[in-house]
Amino acid sequence: MSVKVTILIIEDEKNICDFIATTLKAQDHKVITTGLGREGISLTASQCPDVILLDLGLPDIDGMDVIRQIRGYSSIPIIVISARSQEREKVMALDLGADDYITKPFGSSELMARIRTALRHGNAASGGGNMIDRPYQYGGLLIDFDRRLVSVDGEAVHLTQVEFKIVSFLARNSGRVMTYDTIISHVWGPYADDNNRILRVNMANIRRKLEKNPAEPQFILTEIGVGYRMAEDETR
Repeated sequence: MSVKVTILIIEDEKNICDFIATTLKAQDHKVITTGLGREGISLTASQCPDVILLDLGLPDIDGMDVIRQIRGYSSIPIIVISARSQEREKVMALDLGADDYITKPFGSSELMARIRTALRHGNAASGGGNMIDRPYQYGGLLIDFDRRLVSVDGEAVHLTQVEFKIVSFLARNSGRVMTYDTIISHVWGPYADDNNRILRVNMANIRRKLEKNPAEPQFILTEIGVGYRMAEDETR
């Protein structure tokens, strides 16, 4: 008998909470719900869920404080679900340690896809998967990390060292949005200038090399004002 995935929903809007819970139970997941941030923090510590779905607009404490407190002792994947659509809010939540961000309203298929991605990354972080050695593949794009090779539809693509570092970082985190600052820090170091112009220039070059139509990318998607998201690896 397989062990059920446990998902904690911290959401005070009953209709949304019920919709999510029904969707998850239909997928045979175990669901725990609360409408309070402080109780969510306590349940995280006591129940050790596999994924947390967190609303930012809670009645007792702000969702940002929930992220901050949970990240003080746990790396459990957190997916923020909120009506707040401002770019600043998304960046802040991700920089505090949230793994992903879904803006209301959303569909069940999008929700389940984000949960699968969070579970994959959570398992890899805890030793349940290897995110470095296995090649990345989506559509015609193949990235072999060990051999440092990139190809599209079987044709080798030459990337500079910096371009490869950007692409491989996004590929290893495929399906998750990486903020501009996170990418810049990973590629150029923690003391790099946070002006993302150099990143945009490199991304434009990368897209010219990888995408059939750089204006409508299929491999590396832009989360406007937030960062970039690599298409989910089809082999994971």
